[in-house]
Amino acid sequence: MLTIIGCGNSNRSDDAVGVIVAQRLQSHQKTNPQPDVRIFDAGTAGMDVMFQARGSKALIIIDANQSESEPGTIFKVPGEELENIPQPSYNLHDFRWDHALYAGKQIFKEQFPIDVTVYLIEAAKLSPGLELSPEVARAADSVCKSIIQQINQHHD
Repeated sequence: MLTIIGCGNSNRSDDAVGVIVAQRLQSHQKTNPQPDVRIFDAGTAGMDVMFQARGSKALIIIDANQSESEPGTIFKVPGEELENIPQPSYNLHDFRWDHALYAGKQIFKEQFPIDVTVYLIEAAKLSPGLELSPEVARAADSVCKSIIQQINQHHD
């Protein structure tokens, strides 16, 4: 099973890029169904990432990034490099997907995917808004194409 999860806030411009990529991939999945591929829009719910990834062989996460790199830059990073130990908190909103990668391995052990890839797309703006900046929109198209190729290879 391959699980693909888009993360981000749909109301904050480029922060929505992971969600938008997931939605596009869901549309592609409807016309090109693959029985062992699941695609989710997790929004900002890190806890959802942990539970949706459970039982998968491979996991792909897509999210916006803010690192002062050129807007639209795509970083493809192994998940183990981004795992982060969650800090104690009473607010589930503080539990992000990077925490889910760490906690999922601890809680679900061999039922949590070892093969994890994270696509981070450098944001140009994170202010309130519903549109992606042009650079991030182009990067979203590129990431969609890459993931569709991975989906196709996953089934060969």
